[in-house]
Amino acid sequence: MTFLSRRRGALTVLAASSLVASVAVATPAAAAPVDNAIATVTNTVTLKGLLKHSDRLQAIADANGDNRGSGLPGYDASAEYVADKMRGAGYDVTVQPFDFPYFEEFGSTFQQTAPTPTTYVDGEDYDLMDYSGAGDVTAQVVNVDLNLTPPRASTSGCEATDFQDASGASTVTGKIALVQRGTCGFGVKVANAEAAGAIGAVVMNQGNGDPVANADRYELFAGTLGGPVGIPAVSVSYFQGEEFAGTSGLELRIQADTISTIRSTSNVFAQTPTGRTDNVVMAGAHLDSEPDTTGINDNGSGSVALLEIARKMAGRETPNAVRFAWWGAEEAGLQGSNFYVNNLTPAQRSDIALYLNFDMIASPNYTFGVYDGDDSADEGSGPGPVGSAAIEDVFEDFFADRGEATKASDFTGRSDYGPFIARGIPAGGLFTGAETIKSAADVLKWGGLAGHQMDVCYHDPCDSLTPEQDGAPAGVHDALDTSDGYALYGNLNTYAFDVNADAVATAILTFAYDTSTVNGDAGTAATAVTGKAAGRGATDIHGHARR
Repeated sequence: MTFLSRRRGALTVLAASSLVASVAVATPAAAAPVDNAIATVTNTVTLKGLLKHSDRLQAIADANGDNRGSGLPGYDASAEYVADKMRGAGYDVTVQPFDFPYFEEFGSTFQQTAPTPTTYVDGEDYDLMDYSGAGDVTAQVVNVDLNLTPPRASTSGCEATDFQDASGASTVTGKIALVQRGTCGFGVKVANAEAAGAIGAVVMNQGNGDPVANADRYELFAGTLGGPVGIPAVSVSYFQGEEFAGTSGLELRIQADTISTIRSTSNVFAQTPTGRTDNVVMAGAHLDSEPDTTGINDNGSGSVALLEIARKMAGRETPNAVRFAWWGAEEAGLQGSNFYVNNLTPAQRSDIALYLNFDMIASPNYTFGVYDGDDSADEGSGPGPVGSAAIEDVFEDFFADRGEATKASDFTGRSDYGPFIARGIPAGGLFTGAETIKSAADVLKWGGLAGHQMDVCYHDPCDSLTPEQDGAPAGVHDALDTSDGYALYGNLNTYAFDVNADAVATAILTFAYDTSTVNGDAGTAATAVTGKAAGRGATDIHGHARR
């Protein structure tokens, strides 16, 4: 693949580099096939080809309500497009359907109607919980087994009996239940309230520990119920909940305009017809967008890169089979990748040598992020399973060969590598940034604009090929497009897209020929999770708490 240099703003065409010297091979003679394969594929995967697929995804969104979200027609059309292209290229294609909890929020209000009328502000005083039911309810509030005395250990709402009096009769029928965070999931608390006859629920924070050191247990929080419930539910801070609990004659109104239901979607897989199937190299990207976006970067960019690379690899016989995956319902909490991994047998899981993940690889205000397989940055969630460091090395060597700095990207669990590392499968990949603010130090390495998100349209309708028309912050894309060496195509940074596509192809082909640096060429993935990689799952993809 050719790529564009941003040195001194000159958009010049440079020759694709050969495989970095650090890739482990048995002999110099054995190096030739993989070197040649990488050179051929990276030279034929062009920016023009990538953008052609991006144009197609935009057209699909345009024809389907400006989105490609799972559970909606735009996603189905996207999946059909990918599957058709892969069948045409000669891959063995499988479409895996599954059901998932679908949620979309259109607006909400939260008010105190008695004793003193008060209107609360969304995002400041309350948050409508993910998977809240729809409705407009006004009712008296019932405190449910609250514990307001330090250390405030709370099981409020975890048992059906919490909503009953001594005779076993419900205390919340036709009322709004006020429950406290603690012990069990929010979804359990609200489902129990609904089953007891409540018409709405307020989940207050727990208020345990030191208010400064444990601020997350006192402040307003974004919470998810994990699946659809039938009543409106909001979260509030501990202090707001404490005030509610002490207010005599309290009456609240919750109005929620949502869709909260179960819908069907699918994953798409395309596997090479040749190569070892007991040592499969997997590469994946989520194909779905947020329900109100085109998702041209998140994650049209990763999906498009895999699609074009797979097309240019078609017909190439490699020692290991390659399985490309386009995940559905990632934006609903990694539903597609979880469904896939959880339904593999132990033998099928052991046949996966490694997993490569590509989620947002063309952010307009990008950094070159590489997943930190060995936790060398010593931040966040720790290293990946054994073998992940070797995956990181391939990417790091690629960027070093291109003269590009990289940034360690933590395994936060916010993308589809999560289910794989939870099962001990080595993982790695690329990420150019989402809502994180770009620093002045970042600008020195990668250019762009300090003080702005790496993707200013992250999870917004302007994540499209017409960002300014779709509500992008005024002037940001124009400023980026005229920055030194930057060239945008809608909400895509073409330089980052072009270079990262080469990196993706290099890693896939490296391991398609040889996985010995990852698993000793034993044909099986690591079976034990190392470090802190398995301890994820407390939040969903959006960082919303589950309990």
